[in-house]
Amino acid sequence: MKKIPRFSSEDEEREFWATADSTDYIDWKKGRRMLFPRLHPSVKTISLRLPEIMLEELKLLANKRDVPYQSLLKVFLSERIDHELKSAGHRPAKI
Repeated sequence: MKKIPRFSSEDEEREFWATADSTDYIDWKKGRRMLFPRLHPSVKTISLRLPEIMLEELKLLANKRDVPYQSLLKVFLSERIDHELKSAGHRPAKI
C-alpha cells in the first residue's frame, strides 16, 4: 500500500482524491462500518442580500413550521440543488 500524503487544506485533499485510486492507499477488505453521530459538515458563513418581502415570507413559512428561518432556507436550497443536479444527471451529495 502507498502512504497517504499529508494535506495542507481540505481543498488540496479533495483535489488529490479526485484523481487518486483509493485502493492503492487503503485495504478496503479490512474496513468496517463506523458511526459518527456528532459529525457535522464544514460550514461557511456568507452574506446574502434578499428582498425584504422575500425574507418576511420566508420567516412566515418558518414560523408556521416552528423552525428557524435560516434552517428552512437551507432545506429549500438543498431540495432545489438536488432537483437541479438530478435533472442534469449528477448524483447530489447528502448533507
